[in-house]
Amino acid sequence: MHILVVDDEHEFLELMRNRLQKRGFTVDVAPTGEQALEMVGRRGYDAMVLDVKMPGIDGIEVLRQVKRLRPEMPVLLLTGHASVEAAMTSVETGAVDYLLKPVPINDLIMRLRDIAARRE
Repeated sequence: MHILVVDDEHEFLELMRNRLQKRGFTVDVAPTGEQALEMVGRRGYDAMVLDVKMPGIDGIEVLRQVKRLRPEMPVLLLTGHASVEAAMTSVETGAVDYLLKPVPINDLIMRLRDIAARRE
């Protein structure tokens, strides 16, 4: 499964890349929404893990644009700043899930495997 992880926190990106790769996932990372959209435009991913709060284009706007470019691509949103409004907006916009940071790695992996199983 090829995943794109998008977050403006460099340490978080590297941690996710390492942990997911150790569990057999192919992982690309993007530190900005703009870069993520560029990458999605160039190649297909099986899923995206996307932070909500980022400078520049935020996660909700990235989600909207991804759903226009690749409506079939599942997007999991992550946030350290939970709100009912943001959760509702993300689901209405097309996110498959809305998870709180710090997300336990096993929970994230379980969610990604569920997505992979549904696509098969």
